[in-house]
Amino acid sequence: MNNLNSILIEGNLVKDPLLRSTTKGTQICTMRIASNRFYKQDNQAPGFEKEVSFFDVETWAKLAEACHTKGHKGRGVRVVGRLKEDRWNSVDGKPHSRVTIVAEHVEFRPEFKKEAKQSAGELSVAEPAVTYGDVTESDVSSNADINAEGVIV
Repeated sequence: MNNLNSILIEGNLVKDPLLRSTTKGTQICTMRIASNRFYKQDNQAPGFEKEVSFFDVETWAKLAEACHTKGHKGRGVRVVGRLKEDRWNSVDGKPHSRVTIVAEHVEFRPEFKKEAKQSAGELSVAEPAVTYGDVTESDVSSNADINAEGVIV
């Protein structure tokens, strides 16, 4: 029996996603996400402190292609997946390890842009939110469509 290994993380892409291929031709997309946490350090002091954590995420196959196409630096993203630890020894024999999130489901937040025609302060949607990954028809409202790649459109 497998132990529970699940993670949900939300943040912004730190840089543009990188797409690579394995020797067998499977696509792998790697992304780095910054996730902010705000907390009150002292009840007497006004305002909040900010803590930023950075996470490496990898996606595979069609999900990797979709993430490479839609993702770019600064875009908001929500990732559901599992943690994977890579272990290796350096040339001098020292052990190293790194924890990575392997994404099973990725949602990109909508992007907004200011239009010159609109009055000040109004925003329009440049690109709506899109979801990739393990989407089923029961996950989608009746007025949405799913294309062949499993993307809600």
